[in-house]
Amino acid sequence: MPFYQRLGQIPRKRHTQFRQPDGSLYHEQLVGTLGFHGVSSLLYHRHAPTEIRKVGAAKPFGPKLLKDRPLAPAHLRTLGQTSTGGDYLQARQTLLGNADVTMSVCNPTERRMDYYYKNALADEVIFVHEGRGELWSQLGKLAFEPGDYIVIPRTIIHQLHFEEGPVRLLIIESFSPVETCRRYRNHFGQLLEHAPYCERDFRAPSELIEGDVRESGEYEVRVQKDGLLHSLVYGHSPFDVVGWDGYFYPYATSIHDFEPITGRIHQPPPVHQQFEGNNFVICSFVPRLFDYHPLAIPAPYNHSNVDSDEVLYYVAGNFMSRKGVDLASFTWHPSGIPHGPHPGTVEASIGKKETHELAVMLDTFRPLYLTEAALAYEDEQYPYSWQPEAHNPAKAADMMD
Repeated sequence: MPFYQRLGQIPRKRHTQFRQPDGSLYHEQLVGTLGFHGVSSLLYHRHAPTEIRKVGAAKPFGPKLLKDRPLAPAHLRTLGQTSTGGDYLQARQTLLGNADVTMSVCNPTERRMDYYYKNALADEVIFVHEGRGELWSQLGKLAFEPGDYIVIPRTIIHQLHFEEGPVRLLIIESFSPVETCRRYRNHFGQLLEHAPYCERDFRAPSELIEGDVRESGEYEVRVQKDGLLHSLVYGHSPFDVVGWDGYFYPYATSIHDFEPITGRIHQPPPVHQQFEGNNFVICSFVPRLFDYHPLAIPAPYNHSNVDSDEVLYYVAGNFMSRKGVDLASFTWHPSGIPHGPHPGTVEASIGKKETHELAVMLDTFRPLYLTEAALAYEDEQYPYSWQPEAHNPAKAADMMD
């Protein structure tokens, strides 16, 4: 995030004496990425953030990528899965991934985490499809609701607390820093006038965490790194921060605040871009007016994925270019083969004035792979759904035999 924020108590100058009421020094901690060249924040703790009391066993944590499958588009139906496990970590199921990024579903049933979590290698972008609650971190509380993207930079220790009701999350892990689009920022970092979002659309933590942060005890932090989940027990809560400032913090922004870019004829996918990382982009498809040329065709044209894989996660509405796709479905169109609208949808789109669909798209510039967990959701007939016969009920029945 290119916006400076501060919260709580901090000294006037960094790296100078800052004393607690009892006369002892607060413990200053720098957190950031890219060595000392990326964005960072300075945190001030009541207790040393290095006080490890116990080191637990490391456990395997991560997906198995299937790299020997035939080249074909895929459709993953996850709507029927109302729960994928217990808490926020246990419920994760990674469905697609490569060396740059992963995509997971997460439908937890437990409302709170009784430990703390840190991803030591990846930024996490959580899209909240269903559910409300708060993200608690060293930098404070951040409320979220359906439609929010929550961006959590690597190394930030956090918990998720959910309100009552169903929870359905899409989680994207990025092994490079997640940023807003460079073409929408000037060289000062300010978002430009033609950007589809502005600084007012981003929310930083608004309140530091009180409670047990002054008490000594055992506080477990589970750290994800290199395909393992590690357990470190500290003597004090990692949330014992009295103040911080900088550019490195979790934040939220809503898909409903994304302002669509439209034109007289069909606009290419980059106009929907919301975030970017190394070798991938994240896009938001939101309600918008269709193309307004008198001969416009609102449905997207066929295109070849020569250099990128395209994944769409369907959030709401009815996508006019796809048939048989439910909410909470993923469609994956890998590089190397063309894809486009299903038969009949191009003609049917002509004359339509607007759409109310919502979707999140991930485009990667290195091949993605399905995981073992994804196979449980796979629609095996999807690669054949562009055949006219697939929409003839009698012949479709024959295809299913």
